[in-house]
Amino acid sequence: MSTKSNKNKKRAKLHTRKLVALATATALTLSLPAGAFAATNAAVPVSTPAASDSSTGAGATSSSAEGLPTTDPTNLDTEITKSEAIALAQKYVSIPETFKLQSASLSSSFRSSGLYSVWSLSYTYQVKERTLGTINVTIDADNGELIGYNSYTDTSNVKPVYPPKVDREQAAKVAQSFIAKVAAAYKDQIQINAYVGVDEKPPLTGQVVHSIRFDRLVNGIPFVENYIEMQIDGEGHVLSYNRYWDDTVKFDKAAPALTGDEAAAKLQQALKPTLAYIVPYQMKPRKPLLVYNTGAVAISAITGETVGSQSKPGKETQISSKPLGSKPADDGSLTKDQAAAKVDAAFGIPKDAKLTSSQYGEYADDVTGKNRAYWQLSYSVGDNDEKRGGSSIYAQVDAQTGEVRSYSAYKSSNEGTGVTYAAARTKAIEVLGKQLGWLADQYYLMEYDTSNYEDKKPEQIGSYYFNAIRKVGGVPVDMESVQVSINAYDGSVESYWSNTSELEYPSKAPSVIGDAKAADAWMDYYRVQLTYQSDYNYYWDGQPIPIEKYKVMVAAGEIKPDEVKSQGEAKLVYQLVPRYNLDQNVTLDAQTGHWINADDGTNATLERQSASDIEGHWAQRELELMVAYKALDLKDGKVNPNAVITRGEMIKMLVLAMNQGTPIYYASDAKAEAAASFNDVSADSGYFAYVETALQQQLIDVGDGTFNPEGKVDREELAELIVRALGYNPLAEHNNLFNITFSDSDKVEQKGQAAIAVGLGIMTLQNGKFLPERQVTRAEAATAFFRFLQSKADLKEAPLRDK
Repeated sequence: MSTKSNKNKKRAKLHTRKLVALATATALTLSLPAGAFAATNAAVPVSTPAASDSSTGAGATSSSAEGLPTTDPTNLDTEITKSEAIALAQKYVSIPETFKLQSASLSSSFRSSGLYSVWSLSYTYQVKERTLGTINVTIDADNGELIGYNSYTDTSNVKPVYPPKVDREQAAKVAQSFIAKVAAAYKDQIQINAYVGVDEKPPLTGQVVHSIRFDRLVNGIPFVENYIEMQIDGEGHVLSYNRYWDDTVKFDKAAPALTGDEAAAKLQQALKPTLAYIVPYQMKPRKPLLVYNTGAVAISAITGETVGSQSKPGKETQISSKPLGSKPADDGSLTKDQAAAKVDAAFGIPKDAKLTSSQYGEYADDVTGKNRAYWQLSYSVGDNDEKRGGSSIYAQVDAQTGEVRSYSAYKSSNEGTGVTYAAARTKAIEVLGKQLGWLADQYYLMEYDTSNYEDKKPEQIGSYYFNAIRKVGGVPVDMESVQVSINAYDGSVESYWSNTSELEYPSKAPSVIGDAKAADAWMDYYRVQLTYQSDYNYYWDGQPIPIEKYKVMVAAGEIKPDEVKSQGEAKLVYQLVPRYNLDQNVTLDAQTGHWINADDGTNATLERQSASDIEGHWAQRELELMVAYKALDLKDGKVNPNAVITRGEMIKMLVLAMNQGTPIYYASDAKAEAAASFNDVSADSGYFAYVETALQQQLIDVGDGTFNPEGKVDREELAELIVRALGYNPLAEHNNLFNITFSDSDKVEQKGQAAIAVGLGIMTLQNGKFLPERQVTRAEAATAFFRFLQSKADLKEAPLRDK
C-alpha cells in the first residue's frame, strides 16, 4: 500500500475519532440527575457534535452567523418575534456554534379554541456539504414556550452503545430532569405512561432508544390526548422532546358513576367483532384466512352509553344476485390489436381516437405467485378539434385473460348539461356488472353521505365517485375493490380501476367460533382505561362546520380563525386501548379462535414469549434475546438451552442477528420465488427466507444443492459463519497471517476463521483446545451471536466483503 494511501486512511480514521469524541462530549450533561443542573432557566445541551477542528475544513461559526439573518420581518403579527424565538431556542437548548440556522418558518397549529402560531427553527451542522447533524426547535409564537425539539447526529462511523448503559427507569429520570428545566410549569401536571415503550424488544444491533411518555393529569385522571413524548438513547442523551398540550380544553367536572368492572362489561357488549378475509403479504404460499377484526370503543363514564365517532355503516347494493357471465379464460397472450378491441368493447373508444403508444410487459403477481402479462395502451382523442384538443385515454389490459384492469379518460373540456347522481349511479352499476360479470354477485356498491351532490351544478361536482367491495359468502375481502368515476357533465366513464385477485375463496364462510367468543378474545387484547375524551363542535356564521373543513378553509384563506366559534368540553369516558406493546400485527383466527400474525399467518401470542427453563442459566441474557426475536423457538415453553443446535436454527439466528431481526430475502420474480436454491428447503419451509437471505449475503454456498436444515452444527462451522458475517473471510483464507495458539490446530481445517473468532472473543478455547468437531448447543450459539453483535459494532469502520 502506498504512503499516500496510508496517510489518507489515518486522516479519515482521525476525523472519525474526533467526531465521535465531539458527539459524546457535548451530550454527557443530559445524563446527569436533576441536582446536577444549574438554575431553572439554564440551557440544556443536546446530543450533537459541538465543535470543529482544522482537519474537518469547517471553522467554528455562530449558529446564525452564516445561516439566515436574525432580523425580524415586519409583516408578521405575533407576540414572539423571530429573533426572540431564536434567542429562546438557544436558551432552552444549547445549540453548538458549529450549527447554522438553516430555516425559520411561522405556521399555524390547531387546538380546541382555534389556531395558534408556532415558530419552527432548523439548524444544521455541515462539513464539506455533508450534513453531520441537525437540530429542529419549535417555539410557541404566543407565549415563547418550548413545544418541541429533535436532534440527529450522523453516527454511521460511531460504535453503538451495546448493551445500553441506561435502562428505562434511569431514562425516565433523565426525561423528568429535562422537563423540570425546559418546561417547569408542566412537571407537576404529568404522570409517566406505564405502557408506552414498555416491553419493547431490545435491539439486536445499533442504538438503543427508550421511548418515554408522560400523560397530562386532570383531576387525578390521565388525559391521554395531551402528553409529553421523549426519546432517550442508551447513554442517557435526550434525542427528542415534543409536547402535545392544549390549555384551552374545558373538562367535565362530574365523577365516574361506573366502576371499572361495570365499564368492562358494557364495553364488551359494545364490541362488534366482524368477519373478514385477509391475505397475509408475507405468507408463503399466500392464501385467504378468515379472521375476526374489531375496533376499540368508548363509553361515557357517567351514563355507560357508547360515545365517540362511531362511523355509520354505508348503504350496500349488490351488483347482481347471480353471476352475469363466466370467468375470462386464461388461454394465451393477446396481441396489441386484440387488447385494443377489449378496451373498445368495454368502454367504447371514440372514432377519432388514435392509438399513440403501446407497451407489453410481464410481472410477478405477488399474491398468486404467477407470472402475468399486460398491455398498456395510450390514445389521443380529437387532436385537430379545438374543443377536444389534448384529450387522451389510457388503459391496461390483462394480456392473458383480456380483462381491462384500468381505464382513464382525460378531457381538456367538458360538454353536456349534467347528469344526476341517480343516473351516474346506474351507469356505475352497469359498468361494474359488465366488467366483473363472473363476480357480479360478490361485489357491492358502497354509498355513504351523498348530500354533497345535491343541488350542485356539473362544474361544482366534476365527477361522481363510486367504490365497490368484494364479499365472499357475505364476508368482506380485504384489499379487493373496484373504483369507478362518472363525468358529471355527460355521464361518461372517466376512470375504472380493479384490484381483484385470482385467489380461490370458499363458496361460503367456514364454521367459526362466533361473535361472543370473538368478543371475549378481543377483551384479552384490550384493557379498560379511564380518561377524558374531547367533544367539541365548531360553528361558522352560526352554522356547524366539520373540523376538517375548518382547517382547510383557514389554510386556504377563505375564513379567519377568529370567525369560528367552538363549543364543548372533554368528557369522562372508559375506553378500550391495547393491553400489550406488541411488535407484530395480530388478529383473531375465526375458525380456531387463536391469535395469528396478520402479516404472515403464523401463530402469535399477546404476551412476549419467555422460556421457562433458563432462569439462572449461565447464558440466560443471551438466550432471552434470541427468544425475543424468535431466533430460537420454544417447545412447551422451553428453549432447551443444552440441546445441540441445527443448521436451520443456526442460519435463522445469524440472519436475524445481521439484519435487525428480519430476513431480507426478496425474489426477483415469481419463478425465483417458487424455485428454492436448495432441494431440501422448499418455499413453504419455515427456514426458506432465512436460508435464501444467507445465500444472497454470501454466508453460505449452494454446494451440491443440499442444505440439511436438521443437521447438527460443529464449532468449526460456527466459526466460519461468524467470520463470513463479519466480512473477514478473504483475510481468514491466509492462514500464515495468524498466530495459531490452540493445541489441536492440526484438527482444524479453517484455521484463519477459528483464529479470528477466538481472537475477537466470540468463541473461546477449552483447556487450550479449539475442539472443531464438537457440536454447538443452543446456549453456546446464542452466546456466540451475542458476542458477534458486540464485535460487529467494534469493527464497524472496516468490513472486508467476500465478493
